[in-house]
Amino acid sequence: MGSPVHRVSLRDTWSRQMHPDIESERYIQSFDVERLTNILDRGAQNTALRRKVESIIYSNPEFSPKDNYFMTQNEHYEAAVRKTFHIQMIAQRLSWAEDSLELRYAYRALSGVLAFSLHRVFLIALRSLGSEEQIDKWVPLCNNFQIITTYAQTELGHGTYLQGLETEATYDAATQEFVVHSPTMTATKWWPGDLGRSATHALVLAQLICSGAQRGMHAFIVPIRSLQDHTPLPGITVGDIGPKMDFDHTDNGFLQLDRVRIPRENMLSRFAQVLPDGTYIKLGTAQSNYLSMVVLRVELLLGEIIPLLQKACVIATRYSVVRRQSRLRPSDPETKILDYQTQQQKLLPQLATVYAFHFLAGSLVEFFQSAYSAILHKDFSLLPELHALSSGVKAMVSDLCTQGAEVCRRACGGHGYSKLSGLPSLVNKVTASCTYEGENTVLYLQTARFLVKSYLQAQAAPGTTSQRSLPQSVAYLSAPDLARCPAQKAADFLHPELYTTAWTHVAARDPRQPGTNLHQSLFHSVKKLDLFPLSFRLIKNSVHHLQTLMQSGADRHEAWNQTTIIHLQAAKAHCYYITVKSFTEALEKLESEPAIHQALKRLCDLFALHGILTHTGDFLHDGFLSGAQVDAARTAYLDLLLLIRKDAILLTDAFDFTDQCLNSALGCYDGNVYERLLHWAQRSPTNTQENPAYEKYIRPLLQSWRSKL
Repeated sequence: MGSPVHRVSLRDTWSRQMHPDIESERYIQSFDVERLTNILDRGAQNTALRRKVESIIYSNPEFSPKDNYFMTQNEHYEAAVRKTFHIQMIAQRLSWAEDSLELRYAYRALSGVLAFSLHRVFLIALRSLGSEEQIDKWVPLCNNFQIITTYAQTELGHGTYLQGLETEATYDAATQEFVVHSPTMTATKWWPGDLGRSATHALVLAQLICSGAQRGMHAFIVPIRSLQDHTPLPGITVGDIGPKMDFDHTDNGFLQLDRVRIPRENMLSRFAQVLPDGTYIKLGTAQSNYLSMVVLRVELLLGEIIPLLQKACVIATRYSVVRRQSRLRPSDPETKILDYQTQQQKLLPQLATVYAFHFLAGSLVEFFQSAYSAILHKDFSLLPELHALSSGVKAMVSDLCTQGAEVCRRACGGHGYSKLSGLPSLVNKVTASCTYEGENTVLYLQTARFLVKSYLQAQAAPGTTSQRSLPQSVAYLSAPDLARCPAQKAADFLHPELYTTAWTHVAARDPRQPGTNLHQSLFHSVKKLDLFPLSFRLIKNSVHHLQTLMQSGADRHEAWNQTTIIHLQAAKAHCYYITVKSFTEALEKLESEPAIHQALKRLCDLFALHGILTHTGDFLHDGFLSGAQVDAARTAYLDLLLLIRKDAILLTDAFDFTDQCLNSALGCYDGNVYERLLHWAQRSPTNTQENPAYEKYIRPLLQSWRSKL
């Protein structure tokens, strides 16, 4: 087996030798950690490139994170701009392209604590929605930082519901200009990053009005600050929105527009155009203008959201093999807290989840790349499925990563409450992902609409064109249902065919049709079926309730509102099924590497069973699982905890985060937790400055008793 790669921060020169408790975890390796790192990086060459970039970054003192936890909001902002400036200087010197792996790895190395992140979002929207001429004009300006851009969509009064945006862009044929205007207070653009102090241009999402008709939301490039002195341009009111839970390095801002005029050419026009005389030409579908949001959601998974739970798992797991608390037996020394089953139950499902999400995101990226190319060439056939997948997956990943990061923080006890652990910042950052780029409940319901439509399509007569053309991700809706789970003992639940089928069943069973018990051999019935989920029953259930309400006289809008909780459950089950399925498919590609395959299969099993045990009621609802089978599933689950615990440090090491990237006193590679906590705490400015409250309040309070003598 390969030896572990010991890489601590180049700046952490005071570090002591490896802590024996964490060293013992790496002494015997059941699989090659370096090889698993290569798999996660999609190739050894990418691992080598990433480490090369990291060595360049960490050798530069401008990128030191040592004071991050002691900065004010202004200091965080300035530090982020400084780091971005130096990154760009390095990129120019080494010829790193704007969309290169090198810049992505630099971003990862610095934990995303950089300025101008919305500059990239602007570019994503430009390439998705702009014409080739617009791309040729604006991309070089962005890449050379001749302008700094942001993406202004969310308003004070509207977020995810884009049809409700109030900002207007009215075409004036006499001057061939758009007049961009905030007609109300709630039309104020609110939250865009880099808007508060940095951006010179904004991509403003506004309601297009031309020839007296409203044409829906479109994107417009609006200059907002002078390129000479950075002051707001006429008609522009702009500023920072103030303190947030985190992201102090980002100047989230507000923007009000008072009849600001921009050229006709500043409306992005890949999918719609306004001719000089005001004629509106539609070149795409109604959903085309949402394409940039789909792109961004896909990119956020691997670039922003999933790494936050990965880091939380690394920190909490490493701390849990160094922290000793109480005794398993009176005669024993204090026990590593990861040896307690309760700690394993907290952390190992999170580790399984984040591995599942890694392979899910990779699968989604592959589908996205083929679909995106087709969409840009005006083939919109895959857009509904891509939109549904990206919406639901973004919602599920951000939801479960938020829950998981908080579980990791609490699993570290009191020290997890300290910012020096790195965990509070991770929790706050991942929490934000539940609302940015679409509030999660709304996103789930967008997925649910797709599921309802697909289910109704699947009810067409067998073999019809309508049924045969079901999108791949919902193909299970036309498969026969398995009414009873055939598992007989705990080990049976460790077969991917079984638990994938279990997830498809709950999603799809019709509650009006009682199932019949199957007496066939255990997996004969499972393997001959296409894999289909728990989501199947819930989808059927949601459609049944929707149709029942409409048949009783409710209009379809009210019927939808009265069934949204059921639709939400169906969408969540569908997304969980997609995740289990993508994990099992990833495992099939690793069968030639048995040691790694075994380690990852245990995580896949744990992820699937954790979901089943968390939602036991859904599986018991129609008798798909019996109480005895749930007990067997729990036995298999608990056995997995013990097996995965042995590999926990190795599995987190494989993420290959440096100490500087983690910036955590608890998550250091060498395990010297307490030394770092004490050392970092002593660096706090409060320990070297005079106490501002002593002379004013503490001293008079302490001496107040003397006045009574």
